[in-house]
Amino acid sequence: MAKELVLITGANGHIGFRVVVFALQLGYKVRAAVRSQEKADRILAAQSIVALDPGEDLTFCFVPDLLQLGAYNEAVKDVHSIIHIASPITSGITEDKYETHFIQPAVSGTLGIIRAAQTSPTVQRVVITSSIVALVPWYDFFEAETGRAFNEQSRTGDPSGPYKNEFEAYASSKVQAFNSTMKLLAEAKPDFDVVHVHPSFVVGKDELVTKAEDVTMGTNGAALRQVLGVKQGWTTPSTSVHLDDVALAHVKALSPAIPSGYSLIAQSEGTNGTTWGDAIEIVQRHFPEQW
Repeated sequence: MAKELVLITGANGHIGFRVVVFALQLGYKVRAAVRSQEKADRILAAQSIVALDPGEDLTFCFVPDLLQLGAYNEAVKDVHSIIHIASPITSGITEDKYETHFIQPAVSGTLGIIRAAQTSPTVQRVVITSSIVALVPWYDFFEAETGRAFNEQSRTGDPSGPYKNEFEAYASSKVQAFNSTMKLLAEAKPDFDVVHVHPSFVVGKDELVTKAEDVTMGTNGAALRQVLGVKQGWTTPSTSVHLDDVALAHVKALSPAIPSGYSLIAQSEGTNGTTWGDAIEIVQRHFPEQW
């Protein structure tokens, strides 16, 4: 039986790379979308990929600009399914660039992948990385304990600036991308299925990070800043999920057993949540000499 071909965008990112690994392990052929040959080479050189030796099961396509009209039209040709992960992350962005760095690429990239999928008759399912903030409003998630309960059917209304910090701008980009996508799907009624995955703070080894100054980029920073004594401009909620669980959820969401239109929440620790300060004790226990 021929292997199904899945397009994975953001393949060189924190979540994207692990999704590539799990997809290959579970028997899919992967077309990885990256910005450049340099990023493709980094993936090919990673230990997990070298160990898998995927050969022709892993190929690459290049999408240098998510904002370009029809950016994914070539990438989606002949694929059975799509896992869309590409989206900007927090990395010290200043207020004057919130709109252009976070919101425009997140919204345009997600709408672009849906429109591209409509041009390919082979696409059966699209899985999109959203965020828990698309289900839980910023105020409830970051600023107050209101006692409200949220589930996969909850929705956050479109926020607007000005934003207090870059993470609030990032959260706005995920909310607006999700809401814009749901509106487009309601209007276009495409033939393919769409499933969203909503992770909380994703923590786990980023195999493609090779520089010490990059270890706190993205949601890994929530744990690592505790150890490094680095302050951030917002309070981190007690929500986390392991990278491998999130990546596996994306690949499992390709199954038709997951209903179209469903939102999968990726969150661990139950109602107790995550105590980020525990990272200090863990490092002291396992790396006493370095500490």
